[in-house]
Amino acid sequence: METLSQNRSHGGVQGVYSHASQETGTEMTFSVFVPPQADELGAGAKLPVLWYLSGLTCTHANVTEKGEYRAACAEHGIVFVAPDTSPRGDDVPDAEDEYDFGKGAGFYVDATEEPWAKNFRMRSYIERELPDLIAAEFPVDMQRQAITGHSMGGHGALTIGLRNPNRFRSISAFSPIVAPSRVPWGEKALGRYLGDDRDSWRPYDAVALIEDGARHDHILVDQGTADNFLEDQLKTGALAMACAKAGIEPTIRMQEGYDHSYYFISTFLGEHVAWHGERLRG
Repeated sequence: METLSQNRSHGGVQGVYSHASQETGTEMTFSVFVPPQADELGAGAKLPVLWYLSGLTCTHANVTEKGEYRAACAEHGIVFVAPDTSPRGDDVPDAEDEYDFGKGAGFYVDATEEPWAKNFRMRSYIERELPDLIAAEFPVDMQRQAITGHSMGGHGALTIGLRNPNRFRSISAFSPIVAPSRVPWGEKALGRYLGDDRDSWRPYDAVALIEDGARHDHILVDQGTADNFLEDQLKTGALAMACAKAGIEPTIRMQEGYDHSYYFISTFLGEHVAWHGERLRG
């Protein structure tokens, strides 16, 4: 692992790091905020960790620079990890002039179709490889994990959390793509990464996972009412309906007048950190 930058913030350290990923076959960059409790508690201290998955076109930098999470993480003693959204590099295949596919749009799947299968293994990267690295290099308690994300990353947070309910104590999301199998962004990405068999898409669709029996007791979703992607791409109501049928009681908050941007996310990300903090204690 290489340290690219470190800055003091809210008594803790905001770092940006890179490493050679075996899963993607590329160099991957990610950011980690370690709150001041790591120093205050001394050697051997282990703190809970919150994973944040970003949306289409984003890298680790978007939330790191605009998310406004550090004060809340410092207050609640939570390590905050923000990975990239896809493999990158000159040898990585891409879809030129398509913002919603290829680089910056990994959709947190393990691709099976060529030419994507070699590098686009973001499910395994997020679920296995990067957690192993974080556990080895940072003062984290891997028994106390939570996950959140935005848009495509909200889809990632919901699906990864639902597939791993014993790993993540809580799941939250901002403007998530809740049913990618039923919307243009998701049909394009899942079809091209995974092929035409729609059954193979179901592990990457939160609504489908719930229909197939996945359960979690702690889910929080914030969705802006002025989000121009709400009706065609996000379909928050489909998640609410699936949860109701399954007997799951999520907290879904429709935030009046907010859009899809980081103005929205930064407004409520501190609340999400605190909400996860309550569930990560002990």
